[in-house]
Amino acid sequence: MIRSLYDWVIRLAVHPRALPALGVVSFLESSVFPIPPDVMLIPMVLANRSKAFTIAAVCTVCSVLGGMLGYAIGYYAFETIGEWVVRTYHLEAGLEAFRAGFDKYGVWIILIKGLTPIPYKLVTIASGAAHFDLFTFVWASIVTRGARFFIVAALLWKFGEPIRTFVEKRLTLLTWLFLIALIGGFVAFRYIF
Repeated sequence: MIRSLYDWVIRLAVHPRALPALGVVSFLESSVFPIPPDVMLIPMVLANRSKAFTIAAVCTVCSVLGGMLGYAIGYYAFETIGEWVVRTYHLEAGLEAFRAGFDKYGVWIILIKGLTPIPYKLVTIASGAAHFDLFTFVWASIVTRGARFFIVAALLWKFGEPIRTFVEKRLTLLTWLFLIALIGGFVAFRYIF
């Protein structure tokens, strides 16, 4: 089943509308959607390494724009939409500690957490809810999301075929590791922050 899903994603990655679809996923992931854009970014770069940096740029721009939506949700609509997103992922306790940390570590929270498996939507919503400086939020988001997506794209561009071979040989293991990292990010946010 995982192999057929992987083959479908690789075929989808070369579809003419793959780049706009990646943009939509990147945008939504930064504010409400649970699945990170890496699920599309990696196969898209593996399928077409010559467009690696274009793909990373679309991912970055759309992620930052989606982050601004998440910021707006936290700033203007935390009591309604923001709380719904936080409750959906059962992260109420972690969010309070996270919001309080903005007073002391604001920009570092955005820069570091934007690179980790901790769901970025929670960083964006918490930034808005804490009324963190919007200009600083945007430039920090560009740096952290750009670093995340461009590093992945650069590695896949440089070492594409060996990585693709590695992924295809160990697909089930890597799928489980990805799911563990994704769930671990949610758990870490809930219990550590």
